[in-house]
Amino acid sequence: MARQANVTRKTKETDIKISLNLDGQGSSEISTGIGFFNHMLELFARHGLFDLKINCQGDLHIDDHHTVEDTAITLGRAFAEALGDKTGIERYGVAYVPMDETLVRTVVDLSGRAFLVYEAAAVRPIIGNFAVELSEHFWHSFADAIRANIHIQLLYGHNQHHILEAVFKSVARALSGATRPNPRVQGILSTKGTLS
Repeated sequence: MARQANVTRKTKETDIKISLNLDGQGSSEISTGIGFFNHMLELFARHGLFDLKINCQGDLHIDDHHTVEDTAITLGRAFAEALGDKTGIERYGVAYVPMDETLVRTVVDLSGRAFLVYEAAAVRPIIGNFAVELSEHFWHSFADAIRANIHIQLLYGHNQHHILEAVFKSVARALSGATRPNPRVQGILSTKGTLS
């Protein structure tokens, strides 16, 4: 069964098209109008081994908030659609990712209950034209849309680029593990019989 999704979202603020293949090779075509954000999404796809296409036309003449938030919502919905009823998946994923002086840990539960713990303080406000505070907002919006429990913790580090790169890579790797099919899992990995 193909674990893929094509999702669009159009508002007065953004027009987004996302194509996702959970069982890809990490290829990506990303266009959001925000250079650093593109870079984070490209490495997210590569390190999660997700094939990902994102095209977002947003109101960047105002700021980057709507583009980042709506991309997160649409990406979360794409993951939810591609996962279907979550039959046979690992459900949980964990990843530690170092980036020079930085170490980030992410733990994911595709529980059907949205919750985010984000402990990665901003050490500078902007990278390129990306507001660093939007990283937390991105993952909050993503967790809501995919309906997952996501814990992201900066264990140590002080270079902001390294911190955010390790965040996006660690979430990608944790999600890759959580979404992975396991032939030993019969049905849904829950005593309730559902992850919704």
